Amino acid sequence: MLTRRRLIGVLGTVPLAFGQSLRPPKGAIIRTVLKDLAPEELADGATLFHEHMSLAQDFLPRWIQYSRPPGAAAPAQPKGVPSPQAGQRYFMEDLDLMSAELRAAKAEGVSCLVDGGHEDMGRNLSFLKRLSQQSGMPIVAGTGFYAQPFYQPEVLNGSEEELTAELVRLVRTQPVGAFGEIGSWDEITDTERKVFRAVGKAHVSTNLPIFTHTGIPGKSALEQLDILEKAGVKPNRIVIGHLGNLVDADVKVQKEICKRGAYVGFDRQGGQGDAQQVPMVVKLIESGYADNLMFSSDFSNGAQLKRNGGAGYAKTVTVFAPKLREAGVKMETLHSILVDNPRRFLAFVPK
Repeated sequence: MLTRRRLIGVLGTVPLAFGQSLRPPKGAIIRTVLKDLAPEELADGATLFHEHMSLAQDFLPRWIQYSRPPGAAAPAQPKGVPSPQAGQRYFMEDLDLMSAELRAAKAEGVSCLVDGGHEDMGRNLSFLKRLSQQSGMPIVAGTGFYAQPFYQPEVLNGSEEELTAELVRLVRTQPVGAFGEIGSWDEITDTERKVFRAVGKAHVSTNLPIFTHTGIPGKSALEQLDILEKAGVKPNRIVIGHLGNLVDADVKVQKEICKRGAYVGFDRQGGQGDAQQVPMVVKLIESGYADNLMFSSDFSNGAQLKRNGGAGYAKTVTVFAPKLREAGVKMETLHSILVDNPRRFLAFVPK
């Protein structure tokens, strides 16, 4: 039996180094909200490539509203997300609470968290800086434009060149370390294609890595990769996200993405529903694609907090990883996926 304590210990002690072909380029850094780090500085635990620590209070209700089928009844208020009228402080605005949650995640084997929000999702960069400082948790902030239901008028109406220039400006004026999450909502739209081309061009000017949100279940995954590659982005700088939602015993789409050299994001991990993803991950590992896998939980709901009896921000490590271990995945492979892959992805040479 794999105990949580043993798993956490192994994440920081397996004596693995980057292989020659997988080593980040000379001069590469990981840009956190407080300072630039060498990739080696995050070698003692997991880096979770897609989480949320700052969102607008109405973001999740809006997300659910936009996701419902046309004509469906309005969804109930999701558990753990207080109504703006409730007079209750939103958990992603409570610095002391969030600091305690991140300290708990650090104690459970997490070395770095990547925040996948940006301005159109209500991400507060100043809050992330204070949170990182108070909790001691390194945080990488994403930037970009989310998906069409959340686009502001300047994104809807702006040209590809204008959006590219704005993305480059954000990278040069803010401590952001990735483009993400960059999304298509359901079936990808022409406006979302425009945004993806702009993100690809901004990557060429900045070298920032890119992680995406695919229409559930992964409808636009391959087209996202096509657009970014055509814009000049190398596949190993891209994570195509939410592909644990694309449940397929043969993992055809996931294999195709790995074969092309990009990463596959399994990023809704750490709950009851992730058990169906275990055989998909095992199949990809058995096919030789462990170096192309990325895990995270896409944390967004207050019900998942430690304070509320949930598994907290470390649940990818403490809940999902033990399921893989019980399915026969080696500890060294888990270390590679949770510790080495995200550091290699996030490391870039600034332009």
